[in-house]
Amino acid sequence: MATTSPSKRSRPSASAKKGKTLPIPKDLLTIADIPRKKVQDLITLAKKLKAAHGKGKSAVPLKGKTLGLIFEKPSTRTRVSFEAGMNQLGGQALFLASEKIQLSRGESLADTAKVLSRYLDGLVVRTFNQSALEEWAQHTSIPVINGLTDHCHPCQALADLLTIVEKKGRAKGLKLAYIGDGNNITHSLLEVGAKVGMHVSVGCPPGYEPDRNIVKQARAEGARTGARIEITHDPMVAAKNADVIYTDVWISMGQEDEHQPRMAAFAPYQVNNQLMKQAKPRAVVLHCLPAHRGEEITAEVLDGPQSVVLDQAENRLHIQKAILLEWLGK
Repeated sequence: MATTSPSKRSRPSASAKKGKTLPIPKDLLTIADIPRKKVQDLITLAKKLKAAHGKGKSAVPLKGKTLGLIFEKPSTRTRVSFEAGMNQLGGQALFLASEKIQLSRGESLADTAKVLSRYLDGLVVRTFNQSALEEWAQHTSIPVINGLTDHCHPCQALADLLTIVEKKGRAKGLKLAYIGDGNNITHSLLEVGAKVGMHVSVGCPPGYEPDRNIVKQARAEGARTGARIEITHDPMVAAKNADVIYTDVWISMGQEDEHQPRMAAFAPYQVNNQLMKQAKPRAVVLHCLPAHRGEEITAEVLDGPQSVVLDQAENRLHIQKAILLEWLGK
């Protein structure tokens, strides 16, 4: 087993031109680990795959390959998009509920990871702690893809970027306002915005700010790409002149015991018509779903003409296919 950090181990990109090797990390753990150009390449590839899918064109570049999915949290979009994407690319996916395999009876993660590396070509892990995801990556010889942790959700943010580029024609120089909890979605949006030169303004209550280290790293990356990173406690300031308004649930999985204090803290941070007036007239609304209408966002906005949440959800399929081709294709 290699002793190098999993995020540093790399291999040639599947989309690299002949004679020109573009290294990518062995694993997709965070967007911060992905080279800046590779983020752009993933969006370009996803757009091509989406266009081909719309024309009914089929290709099976992953024929004979098998993807495993180990989920410790419930999922709709992540699970279905990876399973459908793998099938459409000619491979197959195996859903491995954590309580149904020997991990639940005390087998070590390391042993499980090493055995699965002998059976599978890639692994999507949806878990709580980022450290657990990193442990999976450390002990596998196959690519590990982050299907969500409490720390970040890179696949979601890449689908968000694809949606923004589709709707606005670009991402660089646009302003994305994220209103709500400084959570895993926020972290990945900060990272992806900084990579592509998109300004990100986070409006959140005191005590619910995104991780300081991620903010610091995003600002350092943004200094190279022209992205501005702003953290404010005023949602109206965050939304001012925004091209994109984004929100997420106030209570994430595992935070149910914080229901009352969170509801009180986040009440002023609802995305509603009043807040939308601060954004640009043609601003689009994103939400990673599932949504709680009447809490973080009103039904009027979520189901209104500026909402592109269903296109955003669909794009999980197309970005997932691009990810699978890059990390599993050879």
